[in-house]
Amino acid sequence: MSIHRILNVGQCGYDSGSISRFLRDNYQAQTVSVDTADEALTTLRSGSFDLVLVNRLLDSDGSPGIDLIRSIKTDPALSALPTMLVSNYPDAQAQAISLGALPGFGKAEIGRPKVKEMLQSVLVHPVSS
Repeated sequence: MSIHRILNVGQCGYDSGSISRFLRDNYQAQTVSVDTADEALTTLRSGSFDLVLVNRLLDSDGSPGIDLIRSIKTDPALSALPTMLVSNYPDAQAQAISLGALPGFGKAEIGRPKVKEMLQSVLVHPVSS
């Protein structure tokens, strides 16, 4: 079984660890965490990823994650890459989806069946619980 690679952008240390553990334990995923949109774009262009998770507000500088999603979805080399917004705000999710992101989830929802379903649609080989 192949290891899924996920780029996790703009989370604080605690949330990054929580998301990474969840993805590792449920999907055998390797998570690469970066702080800024520039780091994310550089990392995406230099490696292969199965999914990008973008925080609504990047923890390091408070910039809107939606701006990164817009950059990813308008870049021909990156636009097909599955991308999700990490936010529990429905209006932010709607905006991300309108740009081409998949429906995302809030940090408090990690582990819930709905989130597992969403992620399974991208990471098709989950580890059985």
